[in-house]
Amino acid sequence: MTTPTKTTAAKSKYLEAVGRRKRATARVRLTSATKNSYLVNSQSLKDYFKLESLTKIATRPLDQLEGAGHYSVSVKTAGGGIAAQAEAMSLGIARALVKADAEFKPALKRLSFLTRDSREKERRKFGLKKARKAPQWSKR
Repeated sequence: MTTPTKTTAAKSKYLEAVGRRKRATARVRLTSATKNSYLVNSQSLKDYFKLESLTKIATRPLDQLEGAGHYSVSVKTAGGGIAAQAEAMSLGIARALVKADAEFKPALKRLSFLTRDSREKERRKFGLKKARKAPQWSKR
């Protein structure tokens, strides 16, 4: 009786990674396929991201990486806005591709797909109108 090796078990399953941007989180699952297909929150990519620019941002890693192969991409996104979700999806796809093949890491790093944009909204402080905007000062 033979037990399945780790490589055969990994090929039959999916690769999972998480991408984040601002308050948005994207849980990405990659499965080997004959052509690239995308499913975001149980909707097609074009239905979820209405703008063409957002679909390009979300699919950048697979489009620009040479020799990446074809994958079926399933994404669950939550939080943030639609643009932040697209960028979180991009980071999640890049991280999953590195899990698929470590040789992709230098190319993805050079294209800056593995860098998380850490800018967050600053919290509002008491006594101020916004994070830094103060009420108008009057001498008298």
